Amino acid sequence: MSALQIDRERLVAWASRAIATPSFTGDEEGMAGLMAETFRDMGLAVQWQQVEDGRANVLGIREGAGGGASLMLNGHVDTSYSGREPWLSHVPGFQPSPFVREGRLYGLGISNMKGALACYVEALRALADAGVRLRGDLMIAAVCGEIEKTQWGEAQGGEFRGYAAGSRYLVSHGGVADMCILGEPTEGKVVLGHFGSLWLRLSTQGNFIHTAFSEGKRGENSILRMHEVTSAVLDWIPTWEDDPSNAYRGAKAIVNVGAVKGGFGWRVSRTPHHTDLFLDVRVPPRKPMGVARREVLHMVRGLAERFPDYGLEGEIYVTAPGAEIDEGHELVGAIDAAHEDVFGELPGR
Repeated sequence: MSALQIDRERLVAWASRAIATPSFTGDEEGMAGLMAETFRDMGLAVQWQQVEDGRANVLGIREGAGGGASLMLNGHVDTSYSGREPWLSHVPGFQPSPFVREGRLYGLGISNMKGALACYVEALRALADAGVRLRGDLMIAAVCGEIEKTQWGEAQGGEFRGYAAGSRYLVSHGGVADMCILGEPTEGKVVLGHFGSLWLRLSTQGNFIHTAFSEGKRGENSILRMHEVTSAVLDWIPTWEDDPSNAYRGAKAIVNVGAVKGGFGWRVSRTPHHTDLFLDVRVPPRKPMGVARREVLHMVRGLAERFPDYGLEGEIYVTAPGAEIDEGHELVGAIDAAHEDVFGELPGR
C-alpha cells in the first residue's frame, strides 16, 4: 500500500467534463451518463435508477472487505440555472463552459455541486491508486432533482420537480448507508444541521371589472388588498425570526418574501380578481414540521380575521424538514481529525 495522492490535473479535467455536461433540473440524464461511465471505468458496481424520463440517479459502490460501516458520499447533478438565462449571459461562470482563472475553476454548477462530485471521484481514485481497501462499502450517490423548486400552478413538469425528488427515490431503491457526507459548500466548516423549509401561499380576492367602472372601488382591488396583507406579514416575520424556539446554533429561521403574482400584464384594463404572495419560511431542524405548520397557519387565520372581506386563503405547499447530526457522532470526529491533519487546526462550526 502506497501513500494517498490526489492527482490535481486529473481532478480538474474531470470537473471540467462535468461542467461541460449540461444538467439543468429536469434534464439530468446526460450528467448521470457521465457518472455511470466514470464509475464503470473506476471498477465500481453501478446502479442506475431511472427516476423518470430524462432523469436518473446513479449509485457507484466500492465494495469493502467486510465488517465495517458503509459510507455514502452524496451529491446532486442538477444545476440551478440552464446557462441560457439572458440576465446571466454576461456573468462569467454561469455557462457550461469551464475555464481556469488565477488557480480557480469556473463554470456552471461547479460550486453547487459538481465540484463535490469531482472530489468524491478523485478520492476513490486515490484510494484505488494507493491499494487501500476499506472494511465497509464506500458509495458515491449522484442524484437528480435537488434544487429548491416544486410544481405549483402552471409550473409543471420535470424542470420543477426538485427539492430532493432524486434523493427520495434513492433511499427507497437501495441507496442507503450507515453514514452519509453531503459535500455542499460550507466555508470549510463542519455543518451539524440545516434548516428545513415551509413554503406558504397567501391569496386575496377582488372584483374583476373594467378600468372605466373601477372608480371608487380601489379597495376591492386584490393587489392593493395584498399590499395591506403584505404589510401585516412583514410585521409578523420578526416574531418568527426572533423566536428563541426557531433559533439553531446561533442562526435565525429566516423568512423570505419570494414571489407575488396578480392581474394580467397583457390586460391591465381589468382589475385583478386574484393575487398570490409566496413565502419561504425556514424551520429549525429540532422543530417538527407539523408544529411549524400549525404555527404558520395560526398566523394565516389571524390575517383572515383581520381582513374578513379580502377572501384571504393560505396554502402550505412545501414541507421539507431539516436534519441534524450529533456532534459526538464518530463521523464528525473523523472529519475533525482529517481536517486538522490537512490544515493544522480543527474546522469551525
